Amino acid sequence: MRDSGRDLLAAITGARQDSSLAVLEGFHALKHALRFGAQVEWAVTEDPALLRELAGTLAPDLRDTLASLVTPVDREVFRAMTASTPVHTKVIAVARRPPAPEGDPLPALAADGPVVLLEDPRHLGNVGAVVRVAAAAGACGVTTTGSSDPWDPAALRGSAGLHYAVPVWRSAALPPAGSTLVALDPAGRDISEVDLPAHGVFAFGTERAGLSAELSGRASLRVRIPMRAGVSSLNLATSVAVVLYALRLRAPAGPGPGTAVTQDG
Repeated sequence: MRDSGRDLLAAITGARQDSSLAVLEGFHALKHALRFGAQVEWAVTEDPALLRELAGTLAPDLRDTLASLVTPVDREVFRAMTASTPVHTKVIAVARRPPAPEGDPLPALAADGPVVLLEDPRHLGNVGAVVRVAAAAGACGVTTTGSSDPWDPAALRGSAGLHYAVPVWRSAALPPAGSTLVALDPAGRDISEVDLPAHGVFAFGTERAGLSAELSGRASLRVRIPMRAGVSSLNLATSVAVVLYALRLRAPAGPGPGTAVTQDG
């Protein structure tokens, strides 16, 4: 990695525009990316002492890796690199994105478990929050339609780097109609009163517009999340969490890692 301020500014600007790279803003994004096998190209911090403290407290398993990976830079350089999006944990990194799935990966992934489909999402922070929920709940993938890049730095901030824990990609077309396509629809059946398929594609629209008639019409099952009268919608990531954990809680109990509640940001 080149170490002059000008070169670093050029490098971070180029990485934000490079579809083969991912910009990891903050300690938690870098931590999760490393835990799930990201190939980090370079990483810098303006506060090595804070990095050591965070690693010791929140990621002792990565303490040595972070110490050897992250290079200190001048405060002025770091702040210029993060001027548009201040990074409170004082570390930023660039990593390789995983290769995009070839062909149509939906059938194979959906055969193993739930896949989340977001139709034309508009808010990249919500996309990232959905990825974070999907990774935690053990979903098999998150795919989006529309023009937004689900690997945009804003989405990576929302997921805290958990894009590396679950396949995330942009689909060129809507999935075909079939028995494994479930649509979230305010006019659908109450989710508590139906047997949700453990495997399949679960399609979500935006909070304002919902799903398109075309995609909703392809679904074999349309369900809704019951809400108190007067409440018109839920945040997208909240809706995804309700559905994925409804599936998880209905699944047969089995051995697995424990869960933990954190406030990583």
